Amino acid sequence: MTPSPPPEIRLDPEERRQARPPRKRVLPIVAGVLLGLGVIAGWLWWSQRVEPVVATAPQRPAPAPVAPPAAPTPSVLHPVPAPEEPAGPLQAQDIPAALAHLFGPQASEFLELEDFPRRFVATLDNLGRAHAPPSAWPLQPMGGRFTVETRADGTEVISAANAKRYARFVAFATAVDTDSAVRLYTRMYPVLEGVWRQLGMGDRYLNDRVVAVIDQLLATPEPGAAPEVRLTEVKGPIPSTRPWVRYEFADPQLEALSAGQKVLVRVGPENARPLKQKLRALRQQLVQAAPAR
Repeated sequence: MTPSPPPEIRLDPEERRQARPPRKRVLPIVAGVLLGLGVIAGWLWWSQRVEPVVATAPQRPAPAPVAPPAAPTPSVLHPVPAPEEPAGPLQAQDIPAALAHLFGPQASEFLELEDFPRRFVATLDNLGRAHAPPSAWPLQPMGGRFTVETRADGTEVISAANAKRYARFVAFATAVDTDSAVRLYTRMYPVLEGVWRQLGMGDRYLNDRVVAVIDQLLATPEPGAAPEVRLTEVKGPIPSTRPWVRYEFADPQLEALSAGQKVLVRVGPENARPLKQKLRALRQQLVQAAPAR
């Protein structure tokens, strides 16, 4: 007997929709899982790229920090000896009294005692340069005015009478005992060196600069005749009320001298010679402690 086929099961349309797999729900779930796995995989790849895994190894102590090389000590050609005991170094506030003691009653007449260390250091350096503003000098202004003479051809030269303005100061400066002056200088030196640093002079040693400027002053030429001068041209509608401060040397070589050298030329040879002699004596004392070379 031929077996009869199994009965056909028929579903109505509503039953078919309920039996069909929910495809629209499965796809978002699968996509979400894949997206999550992709994010995790991407994070693992990025973390291994930025912060690679380092194999564990025994911890070693961190190396000690290497100290930076010390700044080179500036070379000193002419060291200043320590002040002799029991006097010792001076404090800034004691310097005016020490100067008055050394130079006597004329100290206040010729020296600007107020703020003397700064004035001394600034002027000393400026004397070796093109300009040395008189307002910063440690000296009181000289009396009188700079005078000139007019030659027959109309040119002007420094007047012979001009040297008389400086005669009293030159006598005052050259009369000071050199040994006493150098002793006072060594007692003032710590203060002077401190001011030198404050003025931004770098690693240069102050006493080396002192000796260099003295050498430059000693090399000042001595003209054979009164130097010719001329007024510096000033443009503008307002005339100068002090034309005597505007003279310059007509000779380009003299005008190219440093400020200190120009002073020695202006004071005249009769004043420049004793001043140079005093400078030589001071230099000899200042360099006696120099190392042998």
